[in-house]
Amino acid sequence: MEEITIIMAALSTLTSPQLTDITSSILSQTVRRRRRLSSLLCSPSLFSLTFHHLHSLSLIQKTLLISKHLLSSLHCLTRHFHPTTLIPPHPNTTIKHRDLDAALLLIFLCDVHQENPEILKTPIAKWREGLSKHYSEAVLRQTSIVVHYGGVLLPYVEMIIRCWRFVGMMAGCTVGEGRELAAAPAAVVALPAVEVRGGGEECVICREEMSEGRDVCELPCEHLFHWMCILPWLKKTNTCPCCRFQLPTEDVFGEIERLWSAMIKIGNGAPVGNAHDRC
Repeated sequence: MEEITIIMAALSTLTSPQLTDITSSILSQTVRRRRRLSSLLCSPSLFSLTFHHLHSLSLIQKTLLISKHLLSSLHCLTRHFHPTTLIPPHPNTTIKHRDLDAALLLIFLCDVHQENPEILKTPIAKWREGLSKHYSEAVLRQTSIVVHYGGVLLPYVEMIIRCWRFVGMMAGCTVGEGRELAAAPAAVVALPAVEVRGGGEECVICREEMSEGRDVCELPCEHLFHWMCILPWLKKTNTCPCCRFQLPTEDVFGEIERLWSAMIKIGNGAPVGNAHDRC
């Protein structure tokens, strides 16, 4: 399945209230980021600082910057699907203001390069003026009195796909295949302790019975383990020993893969046409 088909198939599984909620959440985030980019383009000093910060970053650092932006966007999208079971919240999806400004400017420069490359052929000293004009025209084209699902979701999905493809192209220089990643400490600390009732069930790690009345660890997939067994396990890998359910990690690229896998799982077999009908 193509990336946009996967996301639209997943969106088609949402109920009407869920779709309204996710649209409101994305609209709010989009408005905040538009205001931030607008402030950046209106301020010569802020634009200069952000541009120089962006210019100082290596290609790998720019990839990481876009990856963090993509992770934040994917989390905003996926947290509306089965939030308590399928996708535990990532412990750190925030991005520093300085990095957010640089990411927004980088994405905007890529858009301008496709839509109006003549702006970037002028002297750099004139870029801010040209970019501000282009941005104002773009915002006016997107302005609508009535906000509908398609007007919010489709541009957001397109932005995610652009970032996803960029990271996919560049991640080869920063990410190795088949890595085992430890679960994020914040995700491990948040795991609940539950009391064993009835007994008889064994911990698959040590193969010893979990006795009745004893506190054990329960993963979001509902599998139980002795605390002394599961904690060392999660220091090595973020997957459940029974079902390979993945806990959040602190690795940006690993988190993107985890959320994207969850998105594929949600959209698998969903009637894709419904998403377009409802948008």
